[in-house]
Amino acid sequence: SFTLAEVLRDKLNLTGTKVVCNQGACGGCTVVMDNKAVYACHMLALDAAGKKVITIEGLLEGEELHQLQEAFVEKDGLQCGFCTPGQIMAAYALLLNKPNPNRDDVIEAMSGNICRCGAYPNVLDSVLLAAQKNN
Repeated sequence: SFTLAEVLRDKLNLTGTKVVCNQGACGGCTVVMDNKAVYACHMLALDAAGKKVITIEGLLEGEELHQLQEAFVEKDGLQCGFCTPGQIMAAYALLLNKPNPNRDDVIEAMSGNICRCGAYPNVLDSVLLAAQKNN
């Protein structure tokens, strides 16, 4: 059996989903499944059958970045960029379910995503800016 991350990356060539810890502990592989953030490395691909799965690639509209991606650029919510797809997908799930989150909501929703560069303040600002633009 393959994990969802393996199928996305190796079979569907959707390489924005990063496999970092491969233990469901860092959030680098976060995708949105049925409007919830899930770790793709920690889920069998079979368990995603029949469900709506969105990866970082699915946020693009042609060549146009999603407003959440734009907010990460505007507020510099990244440094090396390796964790950024997982961060954005966790934020996307939050905004789908709570379009007007406060800072504590964002901190809680993003708590499963580790950034080794320590870009957390800018990640929080990016998500709050995207929420503001959304309303």
